[in-house]
Amino acid sequence: MQNKLTELVKKYREPIAYLFFGGLATLLNIVLYVLFKTLFGYEAANSWGNVADNVLCILFAYFTNRIWVFRSKAHGSAALREFGSFVACRLGTLVVDAAIMFVGGNLVGPALVPAAYLGLWGVGVKVFSNVIVVVLNYVFSKLLIFKKK
Repeated sequence: MQNKLTELVKKYREPIAYLFFGGLATLLNIVLYVLFKTLFGYEAANSWGNVADNVLCILFAYFTNRIWVFRSKAHGSAALREFGSFVACRLGTLVVDAAIMFVGGNLVGPALVPAAYLGLWGVGVKVFSNVIVVVLNYVFSKLLIFKKK
């Protein structure tokens, strides 16, 4: 039984590591969202705060993906291209995240949700957005950024 489990972990090491570090990045993203909402208000957290927390999470994700998930060995100009591709793809998913947060958080939320529950609604929209973004980021990382030669 233990050998079978070890085999499965070895076989699926990359997606398991991606889910683990993606989960940490998602948790960091949500914690920063709640922090910005608490410090600067609901609308700020859904606008510039969302961009700020995404920038921090992009840096966190690049280094964890490069080192522990995809085990990139790129150096020099290849590493710079890799980082540039990573940032470009993450900026693309940042646009997706920002659109979801703006529509779901700033337009739909205030129109449908009582003010007392707006903060909870915002966290729910953030979680939904993170699920979409994590899937897109894995596809981009696997197929475009850290692809095996």
